[in-house]
Amino acid sequence: MESREQLLQELNIVKTWESEQKDLWFWEKIGRLPFQILDRLTPKVLNKKISEALNELGNYLQAGGRYLISETGTLRHIEEVRHRSEGNHQAHTQIADIQDVEALPLRILDQAADEIIHNRKKLATLQGATTGIGGILTLAIDVPAILGLSLKTIQELAICYGYDPKIKQERIFTIKCMQFSSADIVGKKAILDELSDYAANDQADVQMISQLQGWREVFATYRDNWGWKKLFQLIPIAGILFGAWINRGTLKDVGESTKMLYRKRRILERLRDLDNQNIE
Repeated sequence: MESREQLLQELNIVKTWESEQKDLWFWEKIGRLPFQILDRLTPKVLNKKISEALNELGNYLQAGGRYLISETGTLRHIEEVRHRSEGNHQAHTQIADIQDVEALPLRILDQAADEIIHNRKKLATLQGATTGIGGILTLAIDVPAILGLSLKTIQELAICYGYDPKIKQERIFTIKCMQFSSADIVGKKAILDELSDYAANDQADVQMISQLQGWREVFATYRDNWGWKKLFQLIPIAGILFGAWINRGTLKDVGESTKMLYRKRRILERLRDLDNQNIE
């Protein structure tokens, strides 16, 4: 396990990343144009599909839904990373459940998370290129797909840092990660403040449940923040390039934000454990 000095050093890395989330890239600002005109051009079937996707994500928040991933597969991946990192010659206790992940060195958790993010970015790129062939009509397929892929990626990263996405408290944290990845400056700061003492405050999950009663607005905002994608996919074929580019960027943002937010929680929890040991 890492020493207190090492954990504090890793925590500073996360805090540096948080301080960099102060401004949006220029093209992101332009991409967040009013949607009234574009929505008039959107076929009813697309709006229906988007609405269905939002309802499914709402069901996930309330009851788990169909987005829960294979816990066994993710744990197996972490096990493989540990063997590559520490060597097969060393004796290892098998990773049987998510609780076993909590005690692994941070570098192994980071490596497992990085590999998942890398693989999901490639999948999102292919998905965006494929659905970009037909222009805005195929966006009816792409929007629910990229929302689902984002959510599954967050769940996998939660397991990488020893958190169970089946627990309602973690489902709420999952939604906050997704919200953070597409929020503006003010939104990012507000979410960081909300999550700052998430692990330490027993009432944090209760407060966030109340805040997320308007979950539909969260996902409506998430959809609207894809202004450029919706605009450029009005042009068939050209949507291949833009679909691939923006889907990849979406998963990159989701992956990076989620990794850092869960990483911070794990570091803070380990620091508290060390403090408690010193008191005892």
